[in-house]
Amino acid sequence: MDERAALSLVGGLVSSAGDDAAVVDGTVVTIDMLHEATDFPGGTTRYTAGWRAVGASLSDVAAMGASASAAVAVYGAPDFDEDELTGFVDGASEVCERVDAEYVGGDLDGHDEFTVATAAIGDVDERIGRDGASPGERVVVTGTLGRSAAALRLFEAGEIERANDLFRFDPRVAAGRALGEHATAMMDSSDGLARSLHQLAEASDCGFEIEAGAVPVADELRGLADDPLDEAISFGEDFELVATVPADAVSGVEAACDVPVSVVGEVTESGVSMDGDELADRGWTH
Repeated sequence: MDERAALSLVGGLVSSAGDDAAVVDGTVVTIDMLHEATDFPGGTTRYTAGWRAVGASLSDVAAMGASASAAVAVYGAPDFDEDELTGFVDGASEVCERVDAEYVGGDLDGHDEFTVATAAIGDVDERIGRDGASPGERVVVTGTLGRSAAALRLFEAGEIERANDLFRFDPRVAAGRALGEHATAMMDSSDGLARSLHQLAEASDCGFEIEAGAVPVADELRGLADDPLDEAISFGEDFELVATVPADAVSGVEAACDVPVSVVGEVTESGVSMDGDELADRGWTH
């Protein structure tokens, strides 16, 4: 059973599962786990790891159109080094500060591999899930796609400082709140744009038609990848927001968001395609 099959199984057993986070009486709650072998390339500093791990959970809060309140983390490692722990907490605290949230600590545990589990909470008046998209609406994406793919190549090339810089991202909490005023469906792009679209299509019982030329490919990826567009839509781990909004709300969304918003396509009746060709369900797999 792969990750998606396991998630589907859990979704059938837990009625509130299925979106980026759960909403309980207006409180948004989410949890994530990251491992050194799969999520932190060689050269990733503990500062970046703390930022990225906590940022991933804050991104889930953003995808629900919620404000962020606080985050906690479980830090597991073979040994506890003062500089590494301090760096991790500094990174976790600073990414929280970026979204007006607070890092409030967590737990420590011995583990044979550096592993982090993070949880975040927030508040929302009205849940924005994955199941509300309708044909004729527009598909929008915040920021650019491909920063993490570029970072991985830089880690491999030994450009550690630049790679760490790209590997840290700003969770789109403010943009999520702005999008939440208009969005009919939304999620973050941690699994990649292509896979996100397939997940939204399944949840909303619809399709998507995307324009390749409209996809906001990160400048950092150009020159590092043979096919920047392909990696931008399939690599994942960028933690941008993918949302559907009514056509007449696009200008309002663009004006309200604190980051660039790109219209990349529209909602259709069925199928997921790009420039008329089927877009495969490919993306990040844990």
